Amino acid sequence: MIRKGLVAITILMVGLGLGWVSQGGGTSWRAFAQPPRGVLPTQQPDPGLGVPFPGGGIQPVPPLNIPAQTNFGIPLDAGTANFPAQGVTFPDGFVAMTAEEAINVSVYDRANRSVVNIATRSIRPEAFLMNSEIEGNGSGSVFDQQGHILTNYHVIAGAKDINVTLFNGDAFPAELVGQDPDNDIAVLQIAAPESLLFPLPWGDSSTLKVGQHIIAIGNPFGLERTMSTGIISSLNRQIPAKTGRTIRSIIQIDAALNQGNSGGPLLSSRGELIGMNTAIATRSGDNAGIGFSIPVNTIRRVVPQLLATGRVLRPTIGIMQVFETEKGLLVVNLTSNGPAEKAGVKGSRLERKKVRRGVLVLEQESIDHSQSDLIVAIDGQKVRQSDDLLSVIETKKSGDQVVLSVMRSGQLVQIPVILGNSE
Repeated sequence: MIRKGLVAITILMVGLGLGWVSQGGGTSWRAFAQPPRGVLPTQQPDPGLGVPFPGGGIQPVPPLNIPAQTNFGIPLDAGTANFPAQGVTFPDGFVAMTAEEAINVSVYDRANRSVVNIATRSIRPEAFLMNSEIEGNGSGSVFDQQGHILTNYHVIAGAKDINVTLFNGDAFPAELVGQDPDNDIAVLQIAAPESLLFPLPWGDSSTLKVGQHIIAIGNPFGLERTMSTGIISSLNRQIPAKTGRTIRSIIQIDAALNQGNSGGPLLSSRGELIGMNTAIATRSGDNAGIGFSIPVNTIRRVVPQLLATGRVLRPTIGIMQVFETEKGLLVVNLTSNGPAEKAGVKGSRLERKKVRRGVLVLEQESIDHSQSDLIVAIDGQKVRQSDDLLSVIETKKSGDQVVLSVMRSGQLVQIPVILGNSE
């Protein structure tokens, strides 16, 4: 499959010890190896810490509700360059903060107990029938009080042993519940008491705006529950998954992410989970200020299936193979009696001919593409690569109808197809 990307940039998945670098280019995508917590109580907006924009979309930051005896959290006025002023006295231990600092402190105080450290051990075959042991580290977050932990697939891929360390230092062996390699998402489970499990509240990634303040927490280089801050740099990015598929709707951020951050939560100023930190773009292997997070709405769609069945049951259109051309996708093979074949989609034909070679008569096979349909669009969206077709299908469910626009004998034909189930 042809993949277009940043020239000389590698996307590096950042699970420490288990990172992988995609082939091609000089700059890498590096993935780094946490999501939900109990819902925060309903609170009224604090005019000093957040004002909603017209038309909605951005919610006001909840008040910090800091007790009077607390020694921090009193915002500085923007004009107090010579703070504190002469003649003003403050209680011993008073720590002055800007509004932004107070938000960071509040979010971290609420969220850090939800972040876990994931240590893995895997076996790699070596020459002469010898094996070597590889240790890796990543991040994760508490999903619920039943012990489910959310992380990246690449953090635990191929691991023989997985251990999860909670905020208080208690470590528990973890079992893999389910995984979705195409979206780089995995769910683990540990037998920890409910009193040690603090799920994060979930946000809505569809309302995110470029420029919003974000907070990332993870375990870079094994340094547990490290926080970094930044803004949303862009939305709807695309990065390659380890399977070769494209992960879409990715959030681009400028918060510092490094190896070991993979699987850690990306949080809004409200302390809500809005993404899972996954990769960085780098030329050197170090953080360059370009990080990527899987949006929480993707996680929200995938995780219930992983909890129920251990995998994602995707709808299928029943097209087994296509050739990518400049004009569209040439259908080669169809699933026998599958959705596309039932709808009348035409693939390539296998022809057999008998050829005489001296005294022998041989049977030769050839593939005739002349009658194959050329898919140019699905539901009105143009397709150039197979991933374009699959991305639309995966937004549907089994039983939904899609409409294929195909070129057949020089004519544009619309073919309705009822999607089946991947099982």
